Amino acid sequence: MKRLHIHIRTNDIDQSVRYYTALFGAEPEKRKDDYARWLLDDPAVNLAISTRGGAGGVDHLGISLDDNEGLEAIAARLRDKAAPVAAEDKATCCYARSDKYWSHDPQGAVWELFHTYGDSETFGEDARPDPKAETSGACCGA
Repeated sequence: MKRLHIHIRTNDIDQSVRYYTALFGAEPEKRKDDYARWLLDDPAVNLAISTRGGAGGVDHLGISLDDNEGLEAIAARLRDKAAPVAAEDKATCCYARSDKYWSHDPQGAVWELFHTYGDSETFGEDARPDPKAETSGACCGA
């Protein structure tokens, strides 16, 4: 399954959890003091909120995939069109372990493409890789 991913920075995690719980009619499936995530089938979305980073608002968009095969297929399509793509293997970010790619559209909107394969006890603190650099890094410090 593919889910649209939206990561929103919040200044008040409790208030935001109450809002999104009411909006979706469901409690988050993962909740920490600085982070919450809903994995919903209707609508098909992976919504994450966190207090990490700068000002509140949309941090980045993405696509959450069930396997690395789908992840690699999207990265290959982007490369075929000369779009910026940066790999980030074995990332620890947002209390999860994932393989991912980062890209941005022509207007600069940041996209995270990822396959999560495990949980982590830590949020993660590394800088997001630059898609133009084609190097590895991690997402959570950006």
